Amino acid sequence: MSTHTVTIRDNRTNREVEFPLIHGSDGPSAIDIRTLYKELNLFTFDPGFHSTASCSSQITFVDGHEGTLLYRGYPIEQLVEKCDHMEVCHLLLNGELPTHEQDAAFRNVISHHTMVHEQLLEFYSGYRQDAHPMAIVLGVMGALSAFYHDSLDVCDPLHRQISAFRIIAKMPTIAAKAYKLHMGQPFIYPRNDLGYVENFLYMLFSVPSNDYIASPVLARALDRFMILHADHEQTASTATVRLAGSSRANPFGAISAGVGSLWGLDAHGSVSEAVLKMLQTIGTVDRIPEFIQRVRDPENPFRLIGFGHRVYKNYDPRTKVLRQIAHEVLHEVGRGDDPLFQIALKLEEFVLQDDYCIHKKLCPNIDFYSGLILSALGIPPNMFTVVFAVARCVGWITHWNEMIGFNEGIGRPQQIYAGPQYRDVPSLYARS
Repeated sequence: MSTHTVTIRDNRTNREVEFPLIHGSDGPSAIDIRTLYKELNLFTFDPGFHSTASCSSQITFVDGHEGTLLYRGYPIEQLVEKCDHMEVCHLLLNGELPTHEQDAAFRNVISHHTMVHEQLLEFYSGYRQDAHPMAIVLGVMGALSAFYHDSLDVCDPLHRQISAFRIIAKMPTIAAKAYKLHMGQPFIYPRNDLGYVENFLYMLFSVPSNDYIASPVLARALDRFMILHADHEQTASTATVRLAGSSRANPFGAISAGVGSLWGLDAHGSVSEAVLKMLQTIGTVDRIPEFIQRVRDPENPFRLIGFGHRVYKNYDPRTKVLRQIAHEVLHEVGRGDDPLFQIALKLEEFVLQDDYCIHKKLCPNIDFYSGLILSALGIPPNMFTVVFAVARCVGWITHWNEMIGFNEGIGRPQQIYAGPQYRDVPSLYARS
């Protein structure tokens, strides 16, 4: 425990109490206020947890002021360049990049867990064809606990490991089946001879009359996309998974809760879809100054989507990589001069040079180019958040596993009650 302390003085009683400072390996220190209520009969008030650390974690570090993202200490730029998604999954789950032997074993176990129980596939027939794919993924993920209850003892590390393998392996299968329902096409079973991303694309776009084999450029592009989305510290969905899991809920239920949180309209996982709509609204490059002016007008409700970030007050390190991925994918599919991409490039240039936007720290974030990439891959907008969920599931289950291992106890936030004070219940006829 740290020897550094902070003194809090209660002006009501003139009592002073020292609280220890906790220092992480990087980033700001935190005041340990776990005994605040006991000592001073006080809570802290921090809606949205802007200044509250809800846990201690060894997985991911974000420095929003420097524009840094580290997975287990490794910078995201190096991981995208030197590793693939399976290596990063192993890193997040186990704390270290795999050796050659560990890598082969990990890929083998994931590839042999991609199938889902055949009865589970019957669930899909109960959904309307026009149901949003995220609604389907949310429900089916929760239903996994009814089919794989042989590994639901959350206190058993082996059970937690098996559940992690199953979630990572089956998420692309679940997502692809949701897409096939939406498209009115038959389900395509996974293939163990394909890599993780290649198998996902195969299940999405193959039909019985024609197998789809992705080009190496497109497969590598989606692989890097998934690395960039694999984890991002305590996002709303990750915090939801940890809170749901703190009650010792089974991992499938906790991850299902994360899917629900991610499915936030224009606020969390659905932003990339909203960015495309914004670019379509702008329409042409020559209209960008008009929309920048609307952003500067405090009376105008228009806002730039895909710019700014809750954490990053500098350039999101993932955006630069995604811009390059967008170049590669659009060139590969013969859309190098895509008009929306040209608008996006020019809009970023305008925003980064505009004094008002600079003052507001409106740098492009990870969602700004994501929709363009997924659209070029042939993925429709209502599947954007689903692909995000496929990539993020490894981060979710890693945080869930860490939280269970740390035995943090059940999460139970306090509140400031602002409703009526005590009052007696009047009889029915005495109520006005």
